[in-house]
Amino acid sequence: MTDRLLTVGQAAELLGTTERFPRRLIAERRIVFIKVGRHVRIPERALEEFVAAHTVQSIATPRRFAAVA
Repeated sequence: MTDRLLTVGQAAELLGTTERFPRRLIAERRIVFIKVGRHVRIPERALEEFVAAHTVQSIATPRRFAAVA
């Protein structure tokens, strides 16, 4: 096992959010996590997969400018 296990605080820091967001992901079972006794750890790979799955690609369309009078 080479995947680093992150605390909720570390996961929140990587996501740039408060600790409440990763805790909500865990409570809603929207992210993989590991329980070690009373402690919860999030595999770094699970966090990367979550971000990749929720990344929205931009749409490259030509911009249309209104004619300047």
